[in-house]
Formats: sequence, structure tokens, C-alpha cells
Amino acid sequence: MELFPDMQWGWLNGWLLLSVFFLVFGVLLASFSRDIVTKLYDISGWRRYQLVVSLLGKLPSLVAFVLIIGTPLKIGQGVLLVGVALCVAGSAVMSAALLSYNRTPPGQMVTRGLYRVSRNPQWLGMAAMLLGTCVAIGSWSAVMLWLASAVGYHFRILGEETACLTQYGTEYGDYQKRVPRYVFF
Repeated sequence: MELFPDMQWGWLNGWLLLSVFFLVFGVLLASFSRDIVTKLYDISGWRRYQLVVSLLGKLPSLVAFVLIIGTPLKIGQGVLLVGVALCVAGSAVMSAALLSYNRTPPGQMVTRGLYRVSRNPQWLGMAAMLLGTCVAIGSWSAVMLWLASAVGYHFRILGEETACLTQYGTEYGDYQKRVPRYVFF
């Protein structure tokens, strides 16, 4: 791992891992109804500061994407295997979470599948995938950008939970008491 790896545009860069992830994500979303996709991206009920911090949190993600796209994968090094394993696991977690989300009837809380162990398995899967990509290119700076973007996504999650409390009331409050936000805490 290097703090600032050399950026070189090429075919064997981190964009390969990102493209597989976004291809899977895109195919899943394309198979969902428009109502499900709209519900997935609904930001009504969020507080203003949650919107602002969530948007600001996307900036480090965008910089990380540029770094990932322009940095070669560490072929033949252990970090590549660790990174690919994290990417595969993250994609699987996010896909399973999205499928549970899609199977839940409109107007009902999503509490099936991975939502029994985490209130936010989609975000955990996406975070694991992005972290894996940062590791696969061997970049500490990309990992630090990932960490900064994770803080922004945390505020997005808080916004989603605020909206769920408004929509589902005590049922969601009970769910919050039973199921941790991020698996262990």
C-alpha cells in the first residue's frame, strides 16, 4: 500500500472493479418497479443539515472515484486479493439487501434477510465494495477518502432513519431497538 500511488490510465485499473459493481447495481435497479426505485431514493422527511452533510460527503467519494479509475490494480500483490474479496462480499451484501427491499410490499418496513442483522445492509455492502476497490489499487489516500465519504453516508443514513421514524412510528422505533445500525453497533 502506498500513500500516493502513480496514476496511469489503463485497462487494468480500479475502474474494472467499480464497473462490475455498478453493472450489478444497474441491472438490479432496472429490474425493479419505478415505485421501488423512487422509494429507494426518497429524501422527503430529512432534516436540512442531513441533506447538506450527505451532499458534502459525496465530494470525497467523487475524488476517490477519480483516483480509483486512474490507478492500476496491484496485480500479483496480496492487496489485490483482499480488495477483490471485499468487493465481491460487498456486492453480494448489497445485492441481497436490494432484493429484500424489492420483495417487501409498498408501505411496509423492510425487515427481511440482512435487514434482520443491520438496518443498513445496502450501505454496508457498498462501503465494503468501495473499500475493497481502494485496497485493490493499494492506495492509502483512497482509503482516507473512503473514510471521509463514509462519514457523509452516515448522515444520509440518519436522514433515512428520521424519515422511517416519521413514516412508521413506534414500529420503526422498536425495530431500531432490536436491530443495530451497522451490524455490531
